[in-house]
Amino acid sequence: MFSRVVVCLMGPTASGKTDIAIRLSTRFPVELVSVDSALVYRGMDIGTAKPDTLTLKKYPHALIDIVDPEVPYSAGKFVRDAEREIDAIHDRDRIPLLVGGTMLYFRTLINGMAALPSADETTRASIDHDAAANGWPAMHRRLLEVDPESASRINPNDSQRIQRALEVYMISGRTLTDWHVSAHQVRDDLSFIRVALLPDPRSTLHERIEQRLDCMLDQGLVEEVRHLRERPGLTSAHPSMRAVGYRQCWSFLNGDYDVEEARRCALSATRQLAKRQLTWLRSEPDLFTVNPLETDAFRTISRYMEVALGYRKN
Repeated sequence: MFSRVVVCLMGPTASGKTDIAIRLSTRFPVELVSVDSALVYRGMDIGTAKPDTLTLKKYPHALIDIVDPEVPYSAGKFVRDAEREIDAIHDRDRIPLLVGGTMLYFRTLINGMAALPSADETTRASIDHDAAANGWPAMHRRLLEVDPESASRINPNDSQRIQRALEVYMISGRTLTDWHVSAHQVRDDLSFIRVALLPDPRSTLHERIEQRLDCMLDQGLVEEVRHLRERPGLTSAHPSMRAVGYRQCWSFLNGDYDVEEARRCALSATRQLAKRQLTWLRSEPDLFTVNPLETDAFRTISRYMEVALGYRKN
């Protein structure tokens, strides 16, 4: 009866998604699939708040630890991997429960993705050259001129996404926005139930973010990044090392600033990430929203899922 249903549990960083997903897995016939652009990488455990080995053994999550940090991972790759996992879970007569905070991955899976032009190394090199001379905020202003909608969604310091948006425009003469609205490849056989965690008050979420960052530092985040820096071929330019926390620790180890400044920058970046995640969630239609800071949040989600799935546990 659940053969084509997919449950999505979304929320900003530090909102308690993993804990709720694990509890739901004891209540419903679900299997967990991670939707996180950093958890896919092996060797990135502390800074991603990856569930520990014992937890993953007891409550397996698909799409965790599937690629090395030298290997770029994209929304397109995620969709292919996620659809494979979803189909396998359905074949076992179970319900896929997708949990995570990478909103682009959720949106691409649910709404489809455009068949974008392939990467062009010459064009990328030209963009990188201009960025080195003028800075990424200047490149963001250039993007604002040609594709204001994409620019409005991209942080002025998000070099990877700015580069890709400009690259697409320079290669094709069409903006990234045009590509996204003109060519969708949607799985019409899947039905998505979407639950969003929207913490309130925001100040409590900020406190949780700060406490978690300090815990990561105490657990050895800097040493984790130091070890990653020793991997042949891995640089600060790789998408894995642009993740929040890793980028700042890499800069600290480069001697760009001291550990206190690294912590301050990581904290600011994580709060900005949470803000972007919340903004994205609030713009999405058809979400069942829950405040995870309320004591009855899990019960509220459980009752909603019971109705949505037509399910009662014996």
